[in-house]
Amino acid sequence: MDIARKDIVFESFDNFELGAYTAEPTKGCQGAVVVIQEIFGVNAHIREVADGYAEAGYFVVAPKIFDRISPNIELGYEEADMGRGIELAFQQLDLQTTLKDIQAAINLASERGKVGVVGYCFGGLLTWLSACNLQGVNAASSYYGGGIVDHLNGAPKCPLMMHFGELDGHIPMADVDQIKAFVTDVRVHVYPADHGFNCDHRGSYNAESAALARSRTLALFEECLAAR
Repeated sequence: MDIARKDIVFESFDNFELGAYTAEPTKGCQGAVVVIQEIFGVNAHIREVADGYAEAGYFVVAPKIFDRISPNIELGYEEADMGRGIELAFQQLDLQTTLKDIQAAINLASERGKVGVVGYCFGGLLTWLSACNLQGVNAASSYYGGGIVDHLNGAPKCPLMMHFGELDGHIPMADVDQIKAFVTDVRVHVYPADHGFNCDHRGSYNAESAALARSRTLALFEECLAAR
């Protein structure tokens, strides 16, 4: 499917202007998806993920949530990038402001139909928090969200699925079991894979697990976002 790509600027709740990468099919869309970045910014991989959802028929917005710190941050996957990303996400960003920025992205996306949210790594945590706290989310898919176990104080307002790797050194299976016990009505999938298994820019990429998780996410979005 042919898609159109564009970098845009949009206003958040306090009139702060954030950047976003957008992608959409050229022949109309069946809904919208907000893609929430890893700790590495809206980099080449996140743009490719956004393109993939656009090719599946959705208008996609990937907000550049690090713009609150510095515009257009894009990191790679080396050790120094990891350290910088952790500092940005967990030490410099204000979580509540970030959620309000994601709400603004959801509001923008909703102009094209029902909205699904999908996020990876840090974005997986933000996807969980979005499903529990934000408005206008019709479905959500959280990939290996670190720290979710520390935020089990809410309940998702929409259909939600979660994806974890059983080899993930950052998210022990004991945490996943605790999440499963808390969210008994959420589909929690575990794969024979490591953290970051969806990212083909990383050594932890697992093609089979990534394809299965994507197919499950697309099925969820088809069920919950497609116009009836």
